[in-house]
Amino acid sequence: MDKIKIIVVDDSAFMRKAISDMIESESTFEVIAKFRDGRELIEKVDKYNPDLITLDVHMKDLDGLATLKELKKSGKNYPIIMVSSATTEGSKMTLDCLDNGAISFIPKPSGSISLDIIKIRNDLVEQIKSITSSMKFKRNPLLENKTNYKVEQNSTVSSFNLPKENSVRESSMNMERIISIPKNKRIDAVVIGASTGGPKALQEVLTKLPYNLGVPVFVVQHMPEGFTKVFAERLDKACEMKVVEADDGMKIYNDTIYIAKGGKHMTISSNSSIKLNEEPPIWGVRPAVDKLFNSAINVYKGNLVSAILTGMGRDGADGTANIKDSGGITISEDKSTCTIYGMPKAAYETGKVDLVVPLDQVANNIIKIVKGV
Repeated sequence: MDKIKIIVVDDSAFMRKAISDMIESESTFEVIAKFRDGRELIEKVDKYNPDLITLDVHMKDLDGLATLKELKKSGKNYPIIMVSSATTEGSKMTLDCLDNGAISFIPKPSGSISLDIIKIRNDLVEQIKSITSSMKFKRNPLLENKTNYKVEQNSTVSSFNLPKENSVRESSMNMERIISIPKNKRIDAVVIGASTGGPKALQEVLTKLPYNLGVPVFVVQHMPEGFTKVFAERLDKACEMKVVEADDGMKIYNDTIYIAKGGKHMTISSNSSIKLNEEPPIWGVRPAVDKLFNSAINVYKGNLVSAILTGMGRDGADGTANIKDSGGITISEDKSTCTIYGMPKAAYETGKVDLVVPLDQVANNIIKIVKGV
């Protein structure tokens, strides 16, 4: 089996070596080049033709954001994972990077030069596996050292754009499942879960919800502490509904979107307020979608709409099944628009998903169900 070929970009020699060593601890990965800045990457990337790039956010010559913009301008659109510091400035720039083509990000545990960078090893390896396995087109050995093709990334998935006679496409698993939703179905809340690729997907969905939806919306996006506040503030500026980062004891109001705080599980208490806790992670994550979904059932019973968007892993699948069993209505994003078809697939495979729709149809379906139209 061909190894996954990766380029590591960081302006610290220590970080370049540390990140490369973590990557190559996985036998199926190979670091084919290490660059100290974005300029060097832009000049040489086509020569190496990587399957994936890890890119530092803060670099002296050309930072991560500027590098992404230059790559996009040059038509060099490779799958990229940002490696970022979790400062407020770093959080803002990281989200800008996601807006400009990066697929995902992993925060450095203790600043730009993290001596404990080994802590991110498992997350880095799993993300690389998920992202590269989700590519629509696999590496073509006939073009191994050529530069006449590129990875084409759009809002849905990364894919190799190969000449037709040489391309091999993975079989499509697009699935359609649409049930008849009763128009008089009472809905008291909406719950949404997302992970890898989620920030862009959530923006697509949440900005389409009207200011007078009439119910609260609760969102778990797998993000570490330090990023969700900036994410909520950014969404608040773009959405008609009010968007806030949830806090412990916060009262719940209609027409408000509550974003789970990074590093804490978000649950809904029986007195209609939000509770945060630091109980052990579920499926390796905190906040967890399942925690939110299951707590919502306790308060809203079957008067719920749930949606599972792009992401790796199976968080949210059990919660989806439980919402359906309680009488709620469940939605999952179709594979065709997922960056990573992990969480929606796991939810679908429970057999408890009512609607499977592309990302651009998720908001419209939520509105129809809530409004009973």
